Amino acid sequence: MMEFLLALGAHIRAELHAYRHRGLARNVHGVSPGGDAQFDVDAIAEDAALAFIREHAPRPLAVYTEDGSLVEIGGAPRDVLIIDPIDGTRPTSAGLEMGMISIAQAPLGSGDPRIEDVEAALLLGIKDGCALWGDRTKGLSSSGFDHPVPNLSRTTEIDRMFWSIEFNGHPMRLMASAYAEIVDRSANTGGVFVFNSATFSISRIVTGQLDAYVDIGNRIWRDHPATRAAFLAAGRGSILHLFPYDIAAAAFLADLAGVTISDAYGAPLGSTRLLDIAPENQRSCIAAATPELHAALLDAVAWDDPAFEARETMEVAR
Repeated sequence: MMEFLLALGAHIRAELHAYRHRGLARNVHGVSPGGDAQFDVDAIAEDAALAFIREHAPRPLAVYTEDGSLVEIGGAPRDVLIIDPIDGTRPTSAGLEMGMISIAQAPLGSGDPRIEDVEAALLLGIKDGCALWGDRTKGLSSSGFDHPVPNLSRTTEIDRMFWSIEFNGHPMRLMASAYAEIVDRSANTGGVFVFNSATFSISRIVTGQLDAYVDIGNRIWRDHPATRAAFLAAGRGSILHLFPYDIAAAAFLADLAGVTISDAYGAPLGSTRLLDIAPENQRSCIAAATPELHAALLDAVAWDDPAFEARETMEVAR
């Protein structure tokens, strides 16, 4: 199965490179079932994934992709592939290196698999071809990097951390309130980045280039119902937090690498249902190279900032 996942990722990447050489159109042609804008490159990657699986699958498979739904290829599949053909559509559309192909494989079982059931996964850089992959038998492997991987940093202090934040579908006014202290402490003596790709961000903790990744939108939405209208406005009518296909492969590989990773409550991500994109099953995420930094981040976010309940803030967000 791992050889098949590597071949599938390579095929999707090749098709995207062939399309890129015809020019970056950056056209939005629709929305995904979850409500996220879908660009022209998304359609190329989705079609490439399904075509390759139909022709080369080593056995019957169920396939769940960002822009589609559950598709069975062959009769009575025992496994499901959770595929985000491009995590980081916007940087990919801009020709930047933050876009990645994300594939996770899990037993289909009773039809309700969870992240904790994932058995193998692949993250493949679309622009640079660098890859992380692994399974429960052989552990983590990598290719294309100029140093051994995993290479987790030893950073324990917020003031020194290099980290990334997610803003797609997140009201900026609310996120600024939640992150203000952490950004102020780290922006000068560390580094703050916005990559618009959870998989890229988490993979760069594994490589040692980042110390942490934080996406807390789903916890703010859960804890403060008054923010719902603001999140819907930022998501163009949809709640857009971390979908299972955004983090299934990254969470599995991060765990193999020794990254401390959880939702924004500090709870494991394992119970996340792989085939459910409802807002209630979407997730937040805090990932860090050390347990100490992970704990510090949980303590430093302003979880109960008055802005989350202020009527005037909600009206502005609308």
